[in-house]
Parts: sequence; structure tokens; C-alpha cells
Amino acid sequence: MNVREVLAEIYRRNRVLALAGWFNLLLLVLMFCVAPFDARTVLGLNLWIKPMKFAVSFTVYLWTLAWLLSYLPRYPRMVRLISWGSAIVALGEMFCILSQAARGVKSHFNFATPYDSMIFTVMGLLIIFNTLLVALVLLLFFLRTAALPPAYLWGIRFGLLLFLLASLEGYAMISHGAHTIGMADGGPGLPFVNWSTRAGDLRAAHFLGFHALQLLPLAGYAVSRHQGHATRGQRVALVSALAVVYLATFSALFWQAMNGQPLLNLGAIF
Repeated sequence: MNVREVLAEIYRRNRVLALAGWFNLLLLVLMFCVAPFDARTVLGLNLWIKPMKFAVSFTVYLWTLAWLLSYLPRYPRMVRLISWGSAIVALGEMFCILSQAARGVKSHFNFATPYDSMIFTVMGLLIIFNTLLVALVLLLFFLRTAALPPAYLWGIRFGLLLFLLASLEGYAMISHGAHTIGMADGGPGLPFVNWSTRAGDLRAAHFLGFHALQLLPLAGYAVSRHQGHATRGQRVALVSALAVVYLATFSALFWQAMNGQPLLNLGAIF
């Protein structure tokens, strides 16, 4: 499939999530046009950088979910609930993040005023709801799905499970009141993502865990198609091993951040 065919297939599989993803891309384009003309910063970065990152992230997430939910034809009501719920969460989160950016203030961990606290609380409630929706998707994939190669199916299951772990890791940020361990949020960071180069940063593990939702199903799909004469059991074992390595890497990044250690020792550069 080329890119156009993939996008058409996503729309065919789930119009709600496909359109919600396109809306986030539209927001991305608008912010990209506005950012060069707005000199305001938050934590040392142009204040539109963070909303742009979230717009990209939500687009990828919504389109991935659109693809995966098509494998649950036995649960049309559940799929509708998950689709609309996920779209509402994404749009609600983007509204909160964009509105705070327009005001020139932080969206996360901002308790400066009652309004700021309310915005962050709403965002937290939306994410809790989304976590419950993903947990429901995982449960359905352990019940009855469309006929899928076992390696691919387990790749999807492992991807959903790692995504949930990354969601739970997000609550560590909330309990800490920041994403940086060992210093205040902000300061020197890696380009664009701005992960701290001076202290621990929980966002690295968060990012890796979330994108297990794409990488592990893709690995399962590839293994199911290109492992020659390997048995089904061997293919599932290979995908399981990849998931264990992924989990170990996620855990190592989380441990590293919680101990106040930067992802890379780039202090001399940044």
C-alpha cells in the first residue's frame, strides 16, 4: 500500500477516528503557520511547539486505533463507544492545550490560578477515561476478534498492554507534579522533544511506551508474513521476545528518569 491507500483504508475502517485525526492535522498546519509570528515562550520554547507535538501524537494514535478496531467486528456497540470516546478525548485535550497556549501559560502541572487548576483537572479526567477505553480494547482483543495470524494478534495485545503501562507511568508525572526529576521543568533539552539533558525526564519512557501501540503490532504483522517455515508457536515466541525487550527498555528509561539521570549525556552540547 502507498500512503494514499493507507489513508483511504483508515477512513474506510473507521470514519469517526479518521476524521478526528485529520482535524488534528489541520490544527497542526494552523499552528505551524502561526508559530513563526508569535515570540512568546513557555519553559524556554515557542509556546506552539507543545500543542504541535500533541496534534501529531493524537493523529497517529487515532489512526492506529481506527485500524485496530476493525478487527473487532463482533462488538459494534463497543467499537462505536471507543471510537467516539477516543475522538472526544483527543479533541478535549487539544482544546485545553491550545487554550492554555493561546494564554501563554503551561497546560500541564499548572496550578497558578483556579482556572489553570480546572484545565489540568479536566485533562486528567479525560486521560483516565481514555485509559479505561484502551483497557476495554485490550480486553476485547483477548476475547473474540476477526481471524488474525497469532503473531500479529499477540503483537496487538502486547502493544496495547505497553500503551497502558505508559499511561500509568504518566500518573507518576502527576504525583511528582512535573515530568523532570532532579530539577525544575524546562532548561536545556533535546531538539524539538525537549527531553532534559541535565536531569531525569519521564517523557522519554512515556513516549516509548505509547508508541508500542504502533511498533509491536507492526512487528507482529511482519513476523507473521516473513518468517518462512517457522511454526505459529515460533512466530508467537519471537513476537513475545520482542515485547519483553521493549518492556525492558521502557522500564530502564523509567528507572533512569526516576533516578534523575538524563536520557543522553549531552550536557557538553546542549
